[in-house]
Amino acid sequence: MAVSIAAAGTTFYLASSASAATACAPAWSATAVYVGGNSASQNGHNYTAKWWTQNESPATHSGQWDVWADNGACGGGTTPPTTSPPTTTPPTTAPTTAPPSTTGIPKHALIGYLHSSFANGSGYLRMADVPADWDIIDLAFGEPTSATSGDIRFTLCPATECPGVESEADFKAAIQAKRAAGKKVLLSIGGANGQVQLTTTAARDTFVSSVSAIIDKWGLDGVDIDFEGHSLSLNTGDTDFKNPTTPVIVNLISALKSLKARYGANFVLTMAPETFFVQLGYQYYGSGPWGGQDPRAGSYLPVIYAVRDFLTILHVQDYNSGSIMGLDNQYHSMGGADFHIAMTDMLMAGFPVAGNTANMFPALREDQVAFGAPSSVSAGNGYVAPAAVQQAVGCLVNGSNCGGYTPRSGTNPNFRGLMTWSINWDKYYGWEFQNQNGKYLKSL
Repeated sequence: MAVSIAAAGTTFYLASSASAATACAPAWSATAVYVGGNSASQNGHNYTAKWWTQNESPATHSGQWDVWADNGACGGGTTPPTTSPPTTTPPTTAPTTAPPSTTGIPKHALIGYLHSSFANGSGYLRMADVPADWDIIDLAFGEPTSATSGDIRFTLCPATECPGVESEADFKAAIQAKRAAGKKVLLSIGGANGQVQLTTTAARDTFVSSVSAIIDKWGLDGVDIDFEGHSLSLNTGDTDFKNPTTPVIVNLISALKSLKARYGANFVLTMAPETFFVQLGYQYYGSGPWGGQDPRAGSYLPVIYAVRDFLTILHVQDYNSGSIMGLDNQYHSMGGADFHIAMTDMLMAGFPVAGNTANMFPALREDQVAFGAPSSVSAGNGYVAPAAVQQAVGCLVNGSNCGGYTPRSGTNPNFRGLMTWSINWDKYYGWEFQNQNGKYLKSL
């Protein structure tokens, strides 16, 4: 979840068929999105993108697994290898897990992030002033004291940064009023600046205890996992998403199971990964069978799979994303309904991980799936007008107006809903997302 456009930190670069540059390529830009035969120049050298990177400079990250290959001084270079996409289409698989308790969450839910611990250019919004249309409110963000400590802290934005911030007592009272009205209030952990790497069991245990303390202090309903950047990656050789061995993955799964055991049936667990960590797993998983791939590719899949029995909602961020291959084996890009339809369909149909039909990521229940979209042009790359968001929802729910993509999951009348970054940005732009997309969603 980008804290701001300038600090998005989550722009992805993908090269599906990179080619050698013969002259100085366009200069690298931290805000550009390169798709296809990608090249860039910096400090007089040409670089080609072999894989994905997250807003990282070619000059400083060349040669790392993140991805830029240094082709030498402008004018020379070699062509990096490419990977063939899978050629099979997965069958539709019916989910077999029983639903967790979702008392108070409507059939179609509107989910939004509230800037509670920082300013973001959109203005501070008091908890008591969040409109009743929002069914799940994610407090952004709980962040660690260090990347590997597991010690998560959450504090209200200081008054010097957020004029008008309420007192802790008023904030807590407003949370309880929301809950009394049937809303869910969650602690969102991570964000663009909150790297969380549970590399040890000690960090895992600290994570559980510190998150529990925040839930208990404020009287929250659960947590939202919004790990980004380098929080999750897979060790070389960890190729089976159903039986992960990488400590940061194993320890996160264990921590979530501990929180679920502590709070019971009413514990709400949501996740907001980026497409890179989920749908990209259809093509690539971890560093791959021969190494060299970005080990973060698809790295949320083992976590989602392990907690599927009590996962309340998965709402992937369909923004700040490069092009992703869908189940039609075509690349889909941000900018219209098609991207939302194709990306969301993958979760409700299931797919072979890294193209291996013997290693299927099973479909989630439709009530466990929503998708995320920016509330406005200032909220993130990938904003689309309400008509396109509503077209995507209508297609996924009842199969209408799907355009050129036919959902493999069929119709999904229990599709859970829409997530947006953020409630604050929506207010700043006159509540467009709430009043148009939210209203349409609730009318279904």
